[in-house]
Amino acid sequence: MQRVEIYTDGACSGNPGAGGWGALLRWKDLEKELSGAEKETTNNRMEMTAVIEALQALKRPCNITLYTDSKYVMNGINEWLPNWKKNNWRTANKKAQVKNVDLWQKIDELICIHEIRWVWVKGHNGNEDNERVDELARNAIKNLVD
Repeated sequence: MQRVEIYTDGACSGNPGAGGWGALLRWKDLEKELSGAEKETTNNRMEMTAVIEALQALKRPCNITLYTDSKYVMNGINEWLPNWKKNNWRTANKKAQVKNVDLWQKIDELICIHEIRWVWVKGHNGNEDNERVDELARNAIKNLVD
């Protein structure tokens, strides 16, 4: 199974507001950058979209180390997802539907394809690759509103 490194980030100008996402995929000496934007969204949705777009870009199952600065994504993956699925995509009190359920369901579908090690990195802390995906996300917003 091929080893791939992925860095993802999302950004929003206003929350909600115009949002962008960025991803960097690295396999051996090859790198691929991805980015995109939406006119009306939230920061959390852009963080999740970055993960989804990066995973969808892979052509076959991979062994992935995925870096994100999103506590929301990390908590969703490591803590909340199993219970949400067990509760039919409802929150812990089983009354309200999980926020961003469409994206969580897509992530759940995609992570089953790969072996993923999730790594949280502190944002805006000098990590070159994390800074790069932040720049991709912010430039996507700028290109959307220009």
